[in-house]
Amino acid sequence: MRRSLALAPLLLAVLSPAPAAAHPAGCADVRVPGAEHAVTSCLTDLTTTGTVPSGHTDPADWAGLEAPGTVTPSGVPGTQVDGYFPDDSTTNTNHGWRHDSQFVLRLPARWNGGLVVAGPPSTREQFANDRIISDQVLAKGYAYAATDKGNTGAQIYQDGRRPGDAIMEWHRRVTQLTVAAKKAAARHYGRAPSTTYAAGLSAGGYLVRWQLENRPDLYTGGLDWNALIFTRDTSMLTTLPPALRAYPRHVAGDATAHAEMIAAGYPAGSEALWDHHHKNQWDFLQRVIREELDPGYDGDTEAGTPFCAEGTGAGCDTDYDLATRPASVHRAVARVALTGRITRPLVSIQGTLDVLTPPATYGDVYHRMVTAAGRGGLHHYSRVAGGTHTDGLVPIAPAVLRPMLPAFTRGFAELEAWTGRSAPRR
Repeated sequence: MRRSLALAPLLLAVLSPAPAAAHPAGCADVRVPGAEHAVTSCLTDLTTTGTVPSGHTDPADWAGLEAPGTVTPSGVPGTQVDGYFPDDSTTNTNHGWRHDSQFVLRLPARWNGGLVVAGPPSTREQFANDRIISDQVLAKGYAYAATDKGNTGAQIYQDGRRPGDAIMEWHRRVTQLTVAAKKAAARHYGRAPSTTYAAGLSAGGYLVRWQLENRPDLYTGGLDWNALIFTRDTSMLTTLPPALRAYPRHVAGDATAHAEMIAAGYPAGSEALWDHHHKNQWDFLQRVIREELDPGYDGDTEAGTPFCAEGTGAGCDTDYDLATRPASVHRAVARVALTGRITRPLVSIQGTLDVLTPPATYGDVYHRMVTAAGRGGLHHYSRVAGGTHTDGLVPIAPAVLRPMLPAFTRGFAELEAWTGRSAPRR
């Protein structure tokens, strides 16, 4: 038996919205194919302006993802469906269900014929993108669907039987929801969506790339934002340990440590962000992802020892070296790896001061992969000057950081134009 070590969740949802209220008379139920449970609600506003007071979203799930003072669109009446697909894990407590593979589907009354599907960043749940994606696309008339990826919270690695199972479930749940949402929209509106886009931030962006590589039949195109990648040579298992080793020495005044950080891909000018990421993200995510893909590294211990010192040795994630791990670990990484072989248009936006998925080791690498696979014509890759991993970090260094949400809205408009979709009218 493994012994569990306490893991501080990273900006996890700690509040649950009230269960969706029964719909009023005349509001027809929406059937979501394959769902084990679904509740239909007719709302005067599907955006967060309406869903926060009505209890149809969870503000804690999107905390920290937007810059302070962000104003998003509102005033989109329609139908919301909250539900879940069959699953045997229970980390998601939204609605009091204690059931994973939860989803939310929003169907605006004034529909433009399109659908946008998203998965959450990090270990968050289905409401994580409500401000940064859902509000934006609902205002354009798109239907919107989001999944919790099938497992949530600080111990996602407990879901599944073999290394990589939890991450592979992420992809399966996005595919499942896309298929179901398209059918549900067709029944609700009387015609199938003419356009289906995948969109996502961070881990959600990784899901977009995987879908366009492996299930392009379901999508018209996609947009990713500071996306993760997994390859044989590049992932959090290779980019986070160098930071965990060098940053404490940098703080202690080691003159060589700063150069090590830059050499590891952490961009010059991003130094103000390093302390926050060291305390809140690098260590936590390294241990969670490593436990998911290489549980044997720390023996019976579950997800390592938080902030273990460099030089501690075997089982310390600060000293982790993927290259020296057994072939079984590399096979686990290969299970979840991207190839760059997209077959639908993809817009990628990458912040130049991102220190969780730095451009040199994430965005730039994936663009080279797509180009090497002969698919460069399907990839529009843009660096956003001053952008960092999430817009909620902008107050850490407001003189150098800028929100990326405007780049997302521009990128989405670019994707619409690229795929031949006319700008919809409100």
